[in-house]
Amino acid sequence: MCVEGQIHLLDELQNLLEKQITLAQQGDIDEVEVLIERTGSLIEKISGTGIPESDEFENRKERLQKLYSSLNLALAVRNADVAEKLEQIQKGRKIIRTYRRNI
Repeated sequence: MCVEGQIHLLDELQNLLEKQITLAQQGDIDEVEVLIERTGSLIEKISGTGIPESDEFENRKERLQKLYSSLNLALAVRNADVAEKLEQIQKGRKIIRTYRRNI
């Protein structure tokens, strides 16, 4: 694959990761899932070429790893928020059940 093609695919991967981070921070997990599928397909395409062994990949490897880590962190924060809200709902239900039993 030519260098321009490699650069294009790596740019696309970087853009998809950045979009996923933004969407995860905004709480749009459904759209993150759609982009994860696109990213997975793109990664398969990249790994099927010689890109992982290329100089261009080496130049971007650290940035891509940081983006992936940021995405994992954003999703973990969102997951923690959802777990906290679920716990609040469960406590509320318990209070309502207790209230109903004592009426």
